[in-house]
Amino acid sequence: MKIALISDIHANLEALQATLDAIRAEGAERIVCLGDIVGYNTDFAACIALLRQAGAVCIAGNHDRAVAGLIGTDGFSGPAARAVAWTGARLDEDSRAFLAGLPLIADVEGTLVAVHGALHPEVGKELVRLDDDGKRALSLRALAAHPSGARICAFGHTHRAGLWEWRDGTVLAVPLDEPAGAELRADGLYLLNPGTVGEPRGADARACFACYDTVARCVTLHRVAYARRVALAKTRRAGLAPRFAAVPAPFRMKLIKILRLLGVYEWLKHALPRHASSI
Repeated sequence: MKIALISDIHANLEALQATLDAIRAEGAERIVCLGDIVGYNTDFAACIALLRQAGAVCIAGNHDRAVAGLIGTDGFSGPAARAVAWTGARLDEDSRAFLAGLPLIADVEGTLVAVHGALHPEVGKELVRLDDDGKRALSLRALAAHPSGARICAFGHTHRAGLWEWRDGTVLAVPLDEPAGAELRADGLYLLNPGTVGEPRGADARACFACYDTVARCVTLHRVAYARRVALAKTRRAGLAPRFAAVPAPFRMKLIKILRLLGVYEWLKHALPRHASSI
């Protein structure tokens, strides 16, 4: 079986449509969404509808839970909190009920455990970022003890694709070369992040997803071009787009470095109408 893993759509309809088309072309039989369906962009209802039509297994992300009113936005940046408020004010009751009913964790085919942020905390797992080896080790230990017996924990939240293996008490990054991917050991424990569909944080602005072939035990990473300017135009009309969104991604990353050197990056993170990582 091929399982497609997607995450962090953030109401970007154009990116989701292109990604679902690519998933169908890959012949995936199951789609797992690792949360943050909503937030930042405008097409929350259409994205929810597409995922439901596709029969996707969906996990609750922190933006999903905040928009549904299940958690506050104390830990959110100012721009992220404003996007949550914008979405919440426009959310229909059916979409609200869908988001409120999403689980924080799911066992998928006894093969992998799906979460948004991390596996290891009992409370607030959707808020934890697995962005260093210390936290990754905690979630890998939780995976080893998980009653499902799954060998893979799929997570999102960081918006950055990656694969990590637990070997002899050490967390090892596994190269996820495109398009070859990586073969997983039958006795290994793994963390897998498929990247983001609708809200890139790196130099590559394309949508990103991963496929796991349960027979070949191989993970492949896929990037998909989409009508980014169309999506951005709608977001800009809603007043949610970052000021520097039209700047090409490589130049945005250089600009971020310059702003950090000048000591104004953190101030801009709160001054801009959206998260500073979009600069």
